[in-house]
Amino acid sequence: MARLPRFYVQDQPLHVIARGNNRQAIFAAERDYRHFRKCLTEAAETHALAVHAYVFMTNHVHLLATPGSARSLAKTLQSLGRRYVRYFNAKHGRSGTLWEGRYRATLIDSEAYFFTCARYIELNPVRAGMVSEPGAYPWSSFRHHAYGETDDLVAVHPLYDDLDGTPKQRQAAYRSLFAEVLPEARLKEIRDATNKGWVLGPEAFKDRVEALTGRRARPLKRGRPKPPEP
Repeated sequence: MARLPRFYVQDQPLHVIARGNNRQAIFAAERDYRHFRKCLTEAAETHALAVHAYVFMTNHVHLLATPGSARSLAKTLQSLGRRYVRYFNAKHGRSGTLWEGRYRATLIDSEAYFFTCARYIELNPVRAGMVSEPGAYPWSSFRHHAYGETDDLVAVHPLYDDLDGTPKQRQAAYRSLFAEVLPEARLKEIRDATNKGWVLGPEAFKDRVEALTGRRARPLKRGRPKPPEP
């Protein structure tokens, strides 16, 4: 069966996950993280992918990104994959594939889920027990958003600019978002949508995506369909 194309709606971001093959490490040294970020920054610029948030974990990466065209994400990740795999294999004396097949991506409603998804991404190292707070992890976009550290990979989303008037105020407002714990139900919602390729957003947003793409954007409801009314 042919694979369905990814959902694409102009100006709407995607949550993306790419994993190492068989959950193996895709970073083995600090220089790997630095080189990966350089490769991704250059590929995203070339192919018009605006990366708003990210985290590089030991065996997978998360991105929150808005494609400039329907092919921007695929071209970015293809370019990144080829370049980084060559580097990684040469540096670590290995051969063969590094990635676990096709990346996973879900379209999100930015108005309802942008900051929820950004927090989900940047809190990954905390949930994994690697650090006690997100600012202690060097390989994510949190320090850029929360403290204004320079990060050439990050393309600021208009919703971030709308948080407050000055950079310092925006950073403080962003940090305040992390005072609230993400409920387990919301974590599951994000994971399910991303792993299964469904759209993440309110029902009205899913209706709009289905109308624009001609595709189902959510799972079918369980149970037998109701019989038509006489």
